[in-house]
Amino acid sequence: MSDTHQEGNANEEVESAAGYSTSIELPSAQVFRNLKNANRFAIDIGGSLAKLAYSSTFQRKTALVSDDVNKNTTSGHIYEISETEETGNRLHFIKFETKFIETCLDFICQNLVDDVNHYGALKEKHVKTTGGGAYKYKDLTVRTQIDKEDEIDLPNQGCNFLLKNIPDEVFLYDRHDTPQYKFQGVEHDIFPYLLVNIGSGVSIIKVEAENQFERIGGTSTGGGTFWGLGSLLTGAKDFDELLELAESGDHRSVDMLVKDIYGGAYTCVGLPGEVIASSFGKAARSCTHQNNHNSKEADCAKSLLLSISNDIGQISCLHAKLHNLKKIYFGGFFIRGHPMTMHTITYAINYWSKGDIQALFLRHEGYLGAIGAFLKGAEEEDGGLYSWGENYAGSSGLQSPQGSAFQFKTRSSTFDMLELDKLSKPLICCPLLLDPASYIPDTVDLTHDREAREYWLQCFSESIERTRCQAVSSQPNSDDVEQRASKFKEKYLSRLQDLKQNPCAYGTLTVRSLLDMVNHCLQEFNFTDPYLQQKQFENDQALKCLPDLLRQHCEMTFEQRQFAISKGLLAGNVFDWGAQEVVQILSENKEFGFLEAQDKLQGRPWLFDDYDHWYERVSQGPPHKCAAIFCDNSGADIILGVMPFTVDLLQRGTQVILCANSRPTLNDVTFTELLILVKRVAAVSDVIRTALDQGHLKVMESGQGSPCLDLRLTDHELVQMMRRQGTDLIVIVGMGRAVHTNCHAAFACDALKVAVLKNRWLANRLGGNMFDVMFKFERSRKVAASAGR
Repeated sequence: MSDTHQEGNANEEVESAAGYSTSIELPSAQVFRNLKNANRFAIDIGGSLAKLAYSSTFQRKTALVSDDVNKNTTSGHIYEISETEETGNRLHFIKFETKFIETCLDFICQNLVDDVNHYGALKEKHVKTTGGGAYKYKDLTVRTQIDKEDEIDLPNQGCNFLLKNIPDEVFLYDRHDTPQYKFQGVEHDIFPYLLVNIGSGVSIIKVEAENQFERIGGTSTGGGTFWGLGSLLTGAKDFDELLELAESGDHRSVDMLVKDIYGGAYTCVGLPGEVIASSFGKAARSCTHQNNHNSKEADCAKSLLLSISNDIGQISCLHAKLHNLKKIYFGGFFIRGHPMTMHTITYAINYWSKGDIQALFLRHEGYLGAIGAFLKGAEEEDGGLYSWGENYAGSSGLQSPQGSAFQFKTRSSTFDMLELDKLSKPLICCPLLLDPASYIPDTVDLTHDREAREYWLQCFSESIERTRCQAVSSQPNSDDVEQRASKFKEKYLSRLQDLKQNPCAYGTLTVRSLLDMVNHCLQEFNFTDPYLQQKQFENDQALKCLPDLLRQHCEMTFEQRQFAISKGLLAGNVFDWGAQEVVQILSENKEFGFLEAQDKLQGRPWLFDDYDHWYERVSQGPPHKCAAIFCDNSGADIILGVMPFTVDLLQRGTQVILCANSRPTLNDVTFTELLILVKRVAAVSDVIRTALDQGHLKVMESGQGSPCLDLRLTDHELVQMMRRQGTDLIVIVGMGRAVHTNCHAAFACDALKVAVLKNRWLANRLGGNMFDVMFKFERSRKVAASAGR
C-alpha cells in the first residue's frame, strides 16, 4: 500500500559541479585524488552506474616530538620538535554513469604510470571487479590483472563495513519530521539484518554474521525497470531527470485509488481512500492533463516510481517477517537519497509490519558492491587490525530536501565521492558505558535545534580566520604556507555554507562534527598540528610551576587538599585555545597564569556542583580500584590540573590510566606528548615515579583525534586495559569532552565530569555565565540500581 498525499509540485534542480564537464574527464587532483599512488582497485560495473574503489598512500610533512636522552640539546624545552614525513592510507570511492566506463578506465591507466607507453607496473595491479559489466567490459581492462568476483556476497560485506566504520551511516526517514532524517550513530552489534540491494534488479540477502549470509529472494522489478519503463513513457534522458520528472507529477491522474472504487475509505478492512488500489489503473480512461503532454509524463513517472518502490517495500517486509528480522537496510543507487522513494518504501514497511520492522537507509548506499570487492582484495593482501574513518574534506555530502519538505536536489550523475582514512588501530565501544546501544555522545543535535545551529555555524565561520593565522604561524619556513592556509579557509567556509543549506549532509550535525571537519580540512592542506609550538611553550612554563604546587598540597589538610586539587583541575581547564574569549584574554595579557585562572572561576555554589558528594565519596568510601582520566589541554591543564589530581588518586591506592588523543587537535595533549610529560613530572614527583615503575600509572591512547569524546570509538588496547584493571571511575575533563559531549552520558561506574564554560552563549543557555563551573559527580548507575532493589 502507499500513502499518496499530494507531494506538491517541486521542480528539482539537478546538481552540477561548477567547472566540470558532464563527461568523466575530470581533473584527477579533485576527483581521482592520489591516483598515482594507488595500490589496489575494485570496480562494480552495474547496468547503469559504475562504482570505483581504490586505496592509495599519501605523504605529508608532520611534526614529531621526541625525548632523545642521548641528544645533547641546550634548548631547555621538555621535548624536541622535528619535522618528518608521514605516510597515510586512504580509500577513495567514486560513482559515475556506466556509459563513461571506457573513458574512466583509460584515464586511470594513463595516470597510474609516468610513461603511458610502459604498462609493466599496471600488469602488477590486480583489480577486483563485480557486477554484470565485469563481463561486458572485460576487453577494456586488458592492461591490468582482472579478478572477477561473484557479486552476490559483496554487498553485505560492504554494508557490514559501512555500519562498523562510519558514524551516522544509517538513518530512518520520516517526511513529516524536521529534519526528515534520524541518524543511528555507530552500530557494533549489527547482526542479524536483511539487506535489500536495489540495482537494475533487486537482491534480498539475510545477513546473520560477518561471513554468514544467504540470498533468500529478489525481484526483477528494480531500478532498471524504473529507468527502462520511464524512458518509454517519458522523454527523460537519464535516471536523475526521470526522478526530477516524477517529483513534479500527480500520480492520482493515472493511479486508481481506493476512493475511486468505493467513493471513500474502505473502512471494514482499514484502507484509507487515498491509498493506491491499482497502479496506472486510470491511465487508459483518464482525461486529466490530456492536453498537457509534459504533465502527463510527470504523472506517469511518479506513478511508476511509487509502484516500484511500494512493491519493493512490501516484498522486503514479507521476507523480513518470514525470517523474524527487525531491521531492513536498503542499498543501491536506485534510492540515492531520494525522499519520495524512501518515503514510499518506509510507508510500505510500516504498513505491512504494523511498525514492528525498521526501514533503514544508508548515506553511501550505492557503494556496497565496490566496497565488498575492495575488501575481498584487502583480505588477501593485508591481515592487519585497523579501523577507517570518514574524511569530511574529501567526501560528497548526502543531498537532502531543499526549501519545502518535498523539494529535492538530486545527486549528480557525473560523480559522487567518499573518502576514508585508515586509523592505525581498531576502535571499539568503551566498556564503562551503562548501555552502549542507547549512548549518544553529543549533548545537542544541531539538525533539530535551529537556534543552536545558527549560532555555532556563525561562530565557526567567524573563528576560521584565527585558525588560518595559527596555521600560517606554525610553519614560518614554508614558501607556500599562505596559499595552503587560504585554501584551507576557503574549503571549510564552503563546507559551512553547504551545512547551512543542508544540515544533514554528513549525518547528525553537532559541535563535534564541526570541529572534526576543521581538523580534516587542516590536514588536507598539510597542517597536521598547528598548535605544536604553542603546546611546547605552555608545557615548559607549567612544569616550572609544578614543584611548588605539589609542595603546597603536601602542607594542606586532607579536606583542604581535596578542594585545592579539584579547583586546580578546573583552573587548568581555562587554558583552551579552542575558546575564542580565552584566546583573547591570553593574547592581551601575557602574564595570565594559573593563579589568574583560579581567580576567574565562579565561586561556589557552582553552576553544576556535586563537589560535596565527590568529597564524601573520597573521604568516606573505599579508594577506587582504577581511574581512567580522559585528558584535555596541554600546559597548565594537564600538568598543573590533572597531574596533582592523579598524584592524590595514586596516594589513596587508586591505579590511574591517563587517556590522551591519538591524533592532534587544537592544543589538546596527544599520546606521544603525554608520554614525555609524565616522565618529566616523575622527575619532580616521587609518587608519579613510583607509580610508573610499579605499573600503577599508565599512559594510553584514546583512539580519538577530536576535542570531543565519542566513547563508541575507543582504542581497543585501552578497552582491554580498562577491563583488566577493573576500572570503576571515569574522569572526563574539558568543555568539548564533558559539555559538548558526554554531559548526559550514563556510566556503569562512578563518573566525574569537570569543565569550565568558556563560551558565553553556551554558558547563558545553560543558565550561567562565562567561567562558570561544571563539577558533576555521578555514582555508578549499577550501584544505584542495586541500592534501589
